[in-house]
Amino acid sequence: MTIEKTPIDGLLILKPTIHGDERGYFFESYNKLTLEAEAHIRINFIQDNQARSVKNVLRGVHYQNEPSPQTKLLRVLEGAIWDVAVDIRKFSPTYGQWFGIELSAENKLQFLIPHGFAHGYAVLTDTAEVFYKCDNYYNRAAEAGVFYADPDLGIDWKINLKDAILSEKDLKQPMLEDAWNGYI
Repeated sequence: MTIEKTPIDGLLILKPTIHGDERGYFFESYNKLTLEAEAHIRINFIQDNQARSVKNVLRGVHYQNEPSPQTKLLRVLEGAIWDVAVDIRKFSPTYGQWFGIELSAENKLQFLIPHGFAHGYAVLTDTAEVFYKCDNYYNRAAEAGVFYADPDLGIDWKINLKDAILSEKDLKQPMLEDAWNGYI
């Protein structure tokens, strides 16, 4: 596995080493020791989540505040998504900036999103199945979000937003400047 940094400190792309032959392929999707040795990151993942969505579903942009912030390690089992993380650490030099990456069953990339980032994704294929590990349990009381179309963020979701399928909750999220945010 190789670990690549992104332009925003803390966001990492994990690229597995794939061993393939005429039977198919094998790869190690997660190894705690590798992450600790190569990226000097110690994470204790305690919850796995999986979501299936149809084309043009846009989920996000979500995060959890204290006492339950979550680091997430995402990958796609079927289809493809455009995955986005927004830096919401108020005193970070990249506060309010976002980074996006296509994750797919084909490219097998993984995206590590630590505490201090809001997260969302748009489905690019007819369906997509997303799997992710979390280092903290879901806590409704700590749940927060940012409006997906905040003009100050200017996120390119790689889909036509007129076709986006969103939850009522995501349609009502505040702009970043008004969001409840314990990341200082």
